[in-house]
Amino acid sequence: MDFSRIYADRFTEEQAQLRFDKLITEHRRIFKKDCQAVFSTSGRTELGGNHTDHNLGKVLAASISLDIIGAVSLRDDRIINFNSEGFKPFSILLDTLEPKKEEKGNTKALVRGIASSIAQRGGVTGGFDINLSSDVPPGSGLSSSAALEVLIATVFNSLFNSDRFSTTELAIMGQEAENRFFGKPCGLMDQIACANGGVVGIDFFPQPVISHVEADFSRWGLRLVIINTASDHAKLTDEYSAIPYEMKTVARYFGKNVLGEVSETEFFDNLKELRRTVGNDRAVLRALHFFNENRRAEGMFEALRMNDKDTYLSLMRESADSSYRFLQNVYASTDPKNQGVSFALSLAEKLLGKEGAVRVHGGGFAGTIQALVPVDMCEHFITGMEKNIEKGCCSVLEIRKDPTKKII
Repeated sequence: MDFSRIYADRFTEEQAQLRFDKLITEHRRIFKKDCQAVFSTSGRTELGGNHTDHNLGKVLAASISLDIIGAVSLRDDRIINFNSEGFKPFSILLDTLEPKKEEKGNTKALVRGIASSIAQRGGVTGGFDINLSSDVPPGSGLSSSAALEVLIATVFNSLFNSDRFSTTELAIMGQEAENRFFGKPCGLMDQIACANGGVVGIDFFPQPVISHVEADFSRWGLRLVIINTASDHAKLTDEYSAIPYEMKTVARYFGKNVLGEVSETEFFDNLKELRRTVGNDRAVLRALHFFNENRRAEGMFEALRMNDKDTYLSLMRESADSSYRFLQNVYASTDPKNQGVSFALSLAEKLLGKEGAVRVHGGGFAGTIQALVPVDMCEHFITGMEKNIEKGCCSVLEIRKDPTKKII
């Protein structure tokens, strides 16, 4: 097994093997039987295309060297026994593949939702015991929930369905489970990035089209760093939901469902009447961000393809500025006293000076920011960020090459 395609330089082959051996041993201890397969699904980082996926726009994203691994043994019933390191074990009976009110907002809903999506596509579902270990931190902005969804879908796909479903289909199943069963109105970027491996450009209109590009920021003398701003996003669902809702409000002015269906020319030709009719300038500004961010995502993809460092960094900085001024997802309008993301961005810019780049990462309002930091500044940068936020808030990431997969 070439673990470098999963972990890059993060683990040696021996260290990676020890991690899997420990998981398998724990599975045997917990479930009193040997596992039949081991799976790995990565977290993800959003590189470009902030809040465009839910309106069928364009994004740039990547799998990362942090993952969830799961050891699995099959059962002869429809019970799934779920054990995850650091969390309380639970069991779920697949007695129905419809949403259960009492499961909304928890992991059981995701598991049932994935099973439902498999069955709706003519696939087979069944029971299994699974022991999980994750180094994708919950709430880190690295999509631990999407990684879990894709991993569960991969288990069903591999052990019950002879890998009949594509990585894109597995990603869509994850989104369906999160939207319909869990109750969160997420887009599809997270799941596609977790499922596919490497760096991907995604055009969501009318159906997801995925393009791969080679990327290694170290060739530019840069390290990819994610900074947890130590701000809580648990109560910000309404703020997140307002972004796709307001963008779709603008789309409806043009008789469309999402902005991906609207011509940018038509949008700019009707701005005066649009503002008067919609009566929400923030919605119009968020639509403006959408159109410009689509072009930036395309440009960043091309810059990676052409090995054009300066253009990539320039577009990354433009994205950061647009998220702040037009998308307005850097702090919650309902809680302006708490601006952990704004503070982290300003601190990062101070530490970087004119070097590298920094932007809000993912949903925004709280959570994480992303920086590309020159290698020779990395220690100074991390020390400065952790001194003023909290110890351990910085994670240096590398790109994972392999998609979600069965390891053993």
